[in-house]
Amino acid sequence: MIPLSVLDLSFVSSDSTPAQALHDTLALARHVDTLGYRRYWLAEHHALPNVASPAPEIMIGQIAAATRNLRVGSGGIMLPNHAPLMVAERFRVLEALFPGRIDLGIGRAPGTDGVTARALRRREAPSGNGGDDFLDRLQELLFWDGGFPEGHPFGQIQATPAGVALPPLFLLGSSDYSAQLAAQIGAGFAFAQHFSGIPAEGPMRAYRQMFKPSRLGAEPHAILAVAAICAETDAEAERLASSARLSTLRRERGEYRPLPSLAEALEYPYSPSEQARIERGRDRLHVGSPATLRPHLAALAESVQADELMIVTAIPDQTARHASYRLLAD
Repeated sequence: MIPLSVLDLSFVSSDSTPAQALHDTLALARHVDTLGYRRYWLAEHHALPNVASPAPEIMIGQIAAATRNLRVGSGGIMLPNHAPLMVAERFRVLEALFPGRIDLGIGRAPGTDGVTARALRRREAPSGNGGDDFLDRLQELLFWDGGFPEGHPFGQIQATPAGVALPPLFLLGSSDYSAQLAAQIGAGFAFAQHFSGIPAEGPMRAYRQMFKPSRLGAEPHAILAVAAICAETDAEAERLASSARLSTLRRERGEYRPLPSLAEALEYPYSPSEQARIERGRDRLHVGSPATLRPHLAALAESVQADELMIVTAIPDQTARHASYRLLAD
């Protein structure tokens, strides 16, 4: 069976708080640690009222300390928000504390709005690069691990803790850009099917076909991140999915509100156009009983040649959320 992992955004629900969402993340990590899940990744978002995950490196340490079996990592660190040296040192610390259990997933997007991105001091690159300095930062991050070229001004600096290598590197993406870049440098790749506007098959297959072995990896490793909700019956799964569907509809309108309660979602008066948008988005949210989801997700993983499925589950009821991950593991 294909390995399963978890992507957690620390969703904030309308009947909870951001602080509680962080505690819910810790509780879920402890839960799936006993179910055979391979990884537990935390995302980076800023100034969004519906998620409470601005600092994945902090949560990685907390979760790694509270679990025994999971690999714990970032899904991801938004590299243009950070100095590469800071990323290198923070993840060296994590790797030193939890050797062999840490992943470093790197993203390119800001994870927030334009004003907040400026508050994060995202460096403005020369106009010839379209304001995007991601490649420069990624190259510098790799130099902090593998050594700078002779004569580089940073070559005399020792990243600490010394003698600790960076964890395995994954590039994250929702298009073919990161897929091709990950293949060129020999890194792992994770495709965000749960919010991408394009089918996963193209980028996932391109990554595998173009992969070049390097010190970062001898073979390709492709993760498909999917949104999924599982319950004992298809009908119950559809009921639980009503909250995520309404949240997605609002997000598409630019409304980043907390995850609505099931009661709020079930009572929401959808217009015909809103209902049509919900129907069009069904291929990005996989809903059903174990009997329904098992063949469906297995076929999806095979079609895109995924080595691993990473599940993100948005349910405001934490008992039902835990049950969804348990049923998927079973």
